[in-house]
Amino acid sequence: MSRLQQAIEQLAFARQYTSGLLDKTDAADWFRQPAGGVSHIGWQAGHLAYAEYRLALDRIRGPKPEDARLFPESYVDLFRRQSMPIAEAGRYPSAAELRALLDRIHAQVLRELPSLAEAEWDQPAHREHPLARTKLASVLWAGHHEMLHAGQIGLLRRQLGYAPVW
Repeated sequence: MSRLQQAIEQLAFARQYTSGLLDKTDAADWFRQPAGGVSHIGWQAGHLAYAEYRLALDRIRGPKPEDARLFPESYVDLFRRQSMPIAEAGRYPSAAELRALLDRIHAQVLRELPSLAEAEWDQPAHREHPLARTKLASVLWAGHHEMLHAGQIGLLRRQLGYAPVW
């Protein structure tokens, strides 16, 4: 198995794990911020969609005009790095829209990444990232990043009264 295929499998595994958590969380709870908390599940989901687009598409092949259909520009300020989650559901796309966003971007990533030529794997990423300097490292970080946020989703679920998901 190639290094790229391993990275893609890690990304797919992370998404499967995240999806399992989201599937077992009522959409009505996605924007509830636990007392003393700093985030909510809706922000986590939107941030994961944004991050997967940036790490596994934009940094690999650069932006394309049709990407606006994948991740609308109006969502960038809501979900980019260092954006602040606001416990106000009306400021965000609905849980269903966020799930569709996650699915749409992930499907595009899985369509595009397998065609990345081996000669490109160790080339610098299209956009610089402090933890992922090469294209392959960017894909690997996308999977690791998703697992990090899946842990946050798991913690938020527990704080909202949900049982752990295994």
